[in-house]
Amino acid sequence: MAAPWEGLLRDAAAVREAAAAAVDAALLEGVLMRTEGEPNASDVVNYAPFTLLPSAVPSALFEQAYAVQQDFNLLVDAISQNKEFLERTLASTIKVDDFTAQLFRIYTQVLEEGLAQSVFLGINRSDYMFDCGVDGTPALKQIEINTIAASFGGLTSRTAAVHGRVLKVLGKSKEASRLLPNNPSKGLALGIAKAWELYGSQSAVVMFLVEEDQRNIFDQRCIENELWDRNIRVIRKRFRDVFEKGSLDDARRLYMDGQEVAVVYYREGYMPKNYDQQNWEARLLLERSRAVKCPDIATQLAGTKKVQQELSRPGTLERLLSGHAEAVTRIRATFAGLYSLDMGKEGDKIAAMAIADPDRFVLKPQREGGGNNLYGEELRQILEKIKDSPERTSYILMDKIKPQPAMNYLLRAHSPLQVSECISELGIFGVYVRQGKEMVMNTAAGHLLRTKAIEHADGGVAAGVAVLDTPYLV
Repeated sequence: MAAPWEGLLRDAAAVREAAAAAVDAALLEGVLMRTEGEPNASDVVNYAPFTLLPSAVPSALFEQAYAVQQDFNLLVDAISQNKEFLERTLASTIKVDDFTAQLFRIYTQVLEEGLAQSVFLGINRSDYMFDCGVDGTPALKQIEINTIAASFGGLTSRTAAVHGRVLKVLGKSKEASRLLPNNPSKGLALGIAKAWELYGSQSAVVMFLVEEDQRNIFDQRCIENELWDRNIRVIRKRFRDVFEKGSLDDARRLYMDGQEVAVVYYREGYMPKNYDQQNWEARLLLERSRAVKCPDIATQLAGTKKVQQELSRPGTLERLLSGHAEAVTRIRATFAGLYSLDMGKEGDKIAAMAIADPDRFVLKPQREGGGNNLYGEELRQILEKIKDSPERTSYILMDKIKPQPAMNYLLRAHSPLQVSECISELGIFGVYVRQGKEMVMNTAAGHLLRTKAIEHADGGVAAGVAVLDTPYLV
């Protein structure tokens, strides 16, 4: 699965020249992040970390990932509408995981009051690795599906041009022409624009709900600019702004600073540290409103690790997607082994299996944002500690995927230029819009390839471990 430039990696002078051209190309194309020291000012910015060269991706697996995305969109949407499934699946988790429990309390409160929202917008990203398994044949295996604040659709729309420039500098123009066009920022914006249109108020705005520290603002601005180009007004607010200035009228229309809000696009709100009491109250206000939430709280719950594990049980997909047998087959083909740690004999057996052979597995808590999973000795120690406690039910266990590493240079500001043994993760962005019971948009909106050195077990680009990449299909 090697790319046709592995030999170039040994030419130190060519690598230095290409790296200098790559960094300048990234700055020219707008592959940017704010700095750690100044996360809320754009006076000083730097390039977002990225690979020097595109990484080889098997074309059959790339096509498979795209082909199953609309199925995953349908599945997430079906789960979000299935109260009985969410209640049953998360029953053990909400007893021990305060964050999931608080989300679930808001979910049930909003349902009891009755939904004011009639248009639903889902933007998700399904992430995969290429598992080389026993016989070395790569297979597409899903790591997770992110149903809230799935990032880097903006910056990845600009990364292929950078890698195209690098390949040309290295005398690989033919290969540069084979890099695929990729514009998730446009695809995501089309979904937001459709939801805004169906909401039915020309004067209403789209609200990006953003973090306190906004290092990744340019990724969001890419999508924002697509909306401005369609004459859709965008405002950027934090939870605390919503708490202080948000209000609902009698029809539960949401207003911020006197402006009606048609769509709330969350780029925040997926981790416990995003919330204090005021922020939880702001979240409840948003969920009670008529505005289109991306995601609504049911869709956020659909993306939990416990739901992911439950989907792998025989018969679950068939019940959720009855009448969609082919979609079920396509989805199931991407599943790695997933195991429940619920209390009881089955959970006891699974915990003992993982303690005995920790390098076979990954232990996942109900968290998004990278940097949360446990591996190897750390996995064994945690499970030893909690194996007889209900606390274990706040985790799921998954087979560890074993991809084939490849050599590349990871370009980071203020870091030495050195070759690394790397593995990649492919994400496909999905967008769907439903009005009442009618699906009015269901599409795959582009891809994201992230690459990291093999010594880093976990974590995404925003977590500071993985870097942006471009697939080169082989």
